Amino acid sequence: MTIMQQVYWFITTLGNIFAFYCVAQGGGMLAYALLCFTLVYSAVGFYDLHYSRHNLNRLYPVVAYLRYFLESYRVEIQQYFIANDTEEKPFNREQRSLVYQRAKNVRDTIAFGTQRDLFEDNYLSLWHSLAPSHIKDSAKLVRIGGKDCLQPYQAPYLNISAMSFGALSWSAIEALNLGAKKAGCLHNTGEGGVSPYHIKHGGDLVWQIGTGLFGCRDEHGRFSEQGFKETAQSAQIKMIEVKLSQGAKPGHGGVLPKAKITDEIAAIRHISQDKDCISPAVNPECTTPKELLSFIEKLRGLSGGKPVGFKLCIGNPAEFLGLCKAMLATNITPDFITVDGAEGGTGAAPVEFSNRLGMTCLEGVYFVDNALKGVGLRKDIKIIASGKTASSFDLLSKIAVGADTVNAARTMMMAIGCIQSRHCNTNNCPTGIATQDPARAQAINIEAKSERVKNFHHNTLKSFFELVASMGLDEPKKLTANMIKRRSPYGMQMSIGSLIEPLSENALIDGSVEEEMWQHWWQHGSAESFYAADTDILYAAELRNNKAC
Repeated sequence: MTIMQQVYWFITTLGNIFAFYCVAQGGGMLAYALLCFTLVYSAVGFYDLHYSRHNLNRLYPVVAYLRYFLESYRVEIQQYFIANDTEEKPFNREQRSLVYQRAKNVRDTIAFGTQRDLFEDNYLSLWHSLAPSHIKDSAKLVRIGGKDCLQPYQAPYLNISAMSFGALSWSAIEALNLGAKKAGCLHNTGEGGVSPYHIKHGGDLVWQIGTGLFGCRDEHGRFSEQGFKETAQSAQIKMIEVKLSQGAKPGHGGVLPKAKITDEIAAIRHISQDKDCISPAVNPECTTPKELLSFIEKLRGLSGGKPVGFKLCIGNPAEFLGLCKAMLATNITPDFITVDGAEGGTGAAPVEFSNRLGMTCLEGVYFVDNALKGVGLRKDIKIIASGKTASSFDLLSKIAVGADTVNAARTMMMAIGCIQSRHCNTNNCPTGIATQDPARAQAINIEAKSERVKNFHHNTLKSFFELVASMGLDEPKKLTANMIKRRSPYGMQMSIGSLIEPLSENALIDGSVEEEMWQHWWQHGSAESFYAADTDILYAAELRNNKAC
């Protein structure tokens, strides 16, 4: 017998006898309380020993429930009492505090020096200039719209990333959209469609068309031109984004648990409520690169010439280069490409997909920027980076490696009160943000939280422009990947853009690329199919350079 089994039999026998004796002697309330305790303990322990499905309960009757109770609060205990300011994932305490402070418009400085190890491998930093500059007002917006766009949009450097109504509550969507209106930034609807809560306050929207075609699908789940046109021509819809994949789960469709599917969500998405809403992994309208570009051209026409682009997480580089070949072959280009990082986001995902698939945001953006330069299309297409942006340095680093603007999702959730409890997929969000529980959603003060979105946006951009100016630059577009320094394993700093050879204009077309991997990827990419075999050995930069010597 285990010790707790012995304790159980002790309480069941001698404990009950003693409790009955105390009651018989007129022991009062204390005696009755003791008797209740021993009887309940005996009953629960009897069930655990003979009927429980759990090994722990059979070996440690009654007290095993204490473990389950503490385990249910493990994340909170870790977050509040154990973890230091810089070790939590995905956002540590330092990052979350910065978001909260800027959202509340309170002091966001630190004292007594950094807590970071500046000599840590892969630590990123900047070199400042002895001649700090000032950012021109004319350089604080980015024009999105290519050669075929009739209604280009002037976007700020920071915008609200894709989060669907369904994944988030109605009140969270309202707070984000009102915040976007106050901040003057874009609010991406996510793949769940345009809900009444997205349009109630008039904030500028990017309508995301996911693989499930929610909001523009017919009764058979196919694309509805009329349904799309009616929504897309709304003045509030500024851009349209076709989602191919997302960083949280590349190669996997979206999932909305049936517990979060209300009558309203079912009506907006045109789905049933009796099962989880699972988006397909592949957009049925875009099964090849050429089909994708044809679909983009169709959406641009139906929307009245608004900017249309697509979103993806970069995997096999050859497959993206196949997309570039399709652009050259069809002469159709998207107005923008949103590059989602494998760091994940607000979407619930299988752990293997979230942990192991895709390029990180910086890697993906750097690759896409160079690929578009290599085929001579970079000037026509804007790049939007999406992935884990809490500070102005996070924003700056994405711009430096090739992005034109940046989207943030989780930190915008933090601005309206998210505490990183990681219950987003349970419908039991403790802050009322990622839930469809009416009582929980009601807890969000829309007006107050929208102010926090505006504050976080304003203060992060203010810090971003100051950081760019400290490097001696007068506009963010002068940032380059070489300006981001990475600490090497040898203790020295190296430019982040030094590991993969940057491409010059049209280098892939005219065959002037010397880097062997670029040649392989370009050769294997196809305009006719998304798939490209991953057969080439990717050597470390040091080995490639030695080989070249």
